[in-house]
Amino acid sequence: MINTLVRPANLNDHQQLSNLIFFETRLHRHLDWRTPLEWLGAPFFWTLEEGRQITAALACPTEAMGIAWVRLFVYAGRWSAENAWNILWDTARHEIARAGGATVAAIAMQPWFQTVLAASGFENRQNIVMLEWQYQPWAPREAEGIRVRKMEESDLPEVAQADAASFPPLWQNPLETLRRAYAQTMIATVAEGAQGVVGYQLSTGGRSRAHLARLAVHPSVQGHGVGRALLSDLFTRLNQFGIPRLSVNTQSDNSVSLSLYQKMGFLRTGEQYPVYTFAVSAYP
Repeated sequence: MINTLVRPANLNDHQQLSNLIFFETRLHRHLDWRTPLEWLGAPFFWTLEEGRQITAALACPTEAMGIAWVRLFVYAGRWSAENAWNILWDTARHEIARAGGATVAAIAMQPWFQTVLAASGFENRQNIVMLEWQYQPWAPREAEGIRVRKMEESDLPEVAQADAASFPPLWQNPLETLRRAYAQTMIATVAEGAQGVVGYQLSTGGRSRAHLARLAVHPSVQGHGVGRALLSDLFTRLNQFGIPRLSVNTQSDNSVSLSLYQKMGFLRTGEQYPVYTFAVSAYP
């Protein structure tokens, strides 16, 4: 009989985990600025080992205080999704509780993973909805007292402050994440007022389409056209690149963002994915 062992993943597991991720279709992978294997060595990354073979893995490292996204769940075909998840999640839940607790969250794009999460007590409180803009003539928009310009790396501390003020904890990006995001973007701009950076956007993309990965406007200037100015400037830059399509996603209950995008010509694609959360309380 082969014994199973749940243990923390380490850097020596890189090759086995890489093979598991590459060859297995039974995979949940968080949309992230890091690959799953870049989290090796971080807390809350576990492997399920049979003999000396890794046959499943779960990673939900914390990036911001008290928030842990499920960044990887993968298992080999000899397991059912439920069995592999239950073994790993039991360890994860207890370790997170011992470390002080956290809200564990996942954007479940596959139905099988939605079933697994729901059966484990995760709750679906909102959805991620997809929208798309296709090239159309638009009237340039400006916001009084605001200048939109190219983002510089030196702006990132102020960008992080604007981000933290603009989103609830579950959706905030800390400074280190923003540094990684900035390095991977095609177009990054900030909206700057007398008080400094009050908004920003980060977009990725290629030849024929781009994706608006992040748009934030500080609450102190929301409703004054800053978001419209950032988008208008982005449309101009995309047009200069010859890119006619731009996608974006946002939370289904974020009425402010949905209204802005739709006013600027974005249309919902019909795609949406549930966000599941589970509050792990700290042990007394």
